[in-house]
Amino acid sequence: MKADLLKPGDEIRIVSPSRSMSIIAEEQIRLAQKQLESMGFTVSYSKNSSASDDFASTSVQDRVNDLHEAFLDANVKGILTTIGGYNCNQLLGSLNYSIIAANPKRLCGYSDITALNNAIYAKTGLISYSGPHFSTFAMKYGNEYTVDYFNRMMTGNASLRIEPAAQWSDDAWFLDQENRSFQTNDGPYILNEGIAQGTIIGGNLCTFNLLQGTPFMPSLTDTIVYIEDDYESQPVTFDRDLQSLIHQRGFEHVKGLVIGRFQRSSNMTRELLAKIISSKAELARIPVIADLDFGHTSPLFTFPIGGRATLAARGMETSLTIFE
Repeated sequence: MKADLLKPGDEIRIVSPSRSMSIIAEEQIRLAQKQLESMGFTVSYSKNSSASDDFASTSVQDRVNDLHEAFLDANVKGILTTIGGYNCNQLLGSLNYSIIAANPKRLCGYSDITALNNAIYAKTGLISYSGPHFSTFAMKYGNEYTVDYFNRMMTGNASLRIEPAAQWSDDAWFLDQENRSFQTNDGPYILNEGIAQGTIIGGNLCTFNLLQGTPFMPSLTDTIVYIEDDYESQPVTFDRDLQSLIHQRGFEHVKGLVIGRFQRSSNMTRELLAKIISSKAELARIPVIADLDFGHTSPLFTFPIGGRATLAARGMETSLTIFE
């Protein structure tokens, strides 16, 4: 199931299913709204989007109500999450998935929102999107790639071949917008060769793994799994989390693995990642590529959870195409 394409004039509702807007500077809220409005959208905010408690969030019921209201509002065509965090999975058992299925909208977010994206797909079949948060649109420089791929995924019907960004960054842009650090992007590299086609699931690996053994875990059969993790995931924890995913029922039917770029402070290197991948016999049969433009560095492309992808990795060449 796929929601209608977004078009100029459509309303995008900002919701906070994880951390709230209380941690976002007023200037950044203004910049993010201005960016979305320059793309032709109107912006509205859920009732509890800025509420804050001891966890920079609010109650499960408040967050569930905001999501239900966003899906039920006929004027709302898209839903953007404010930012990530740690507690989005608290909502999964309280959501009314019948409301979501009956009122499909284009919901987008990443990181902790991985739990919500994959649960919605598992429970309803509705495609949602791993891509920028509302707060991401506050970035003044180096955000053109992110905005372009978001716009193309949300407003276009054509298949989308993913090309690498020219540059990438891993700086604290939200603390200093004027003094940025960018690095030339060498593009993705191949860890296992092969060709695959399948349904896209995944996102942030440690969050995705929270769904294991629950009704909210999507089937792994005939999938291409996208995974990434942030600075809190060191090589040893990434290895452990990946192994946990490999142990899940149906992993033998996974068709390919796509890995997003690691943050520098994760201490992951190409050599260490190659050793991790090669140590897992279950991965030897499928193509694996790494260092793609999604995850906790900038910029990032938007991809559909529940959409489809084709992946080719041969010699020095990789090709990744996404379609719904």
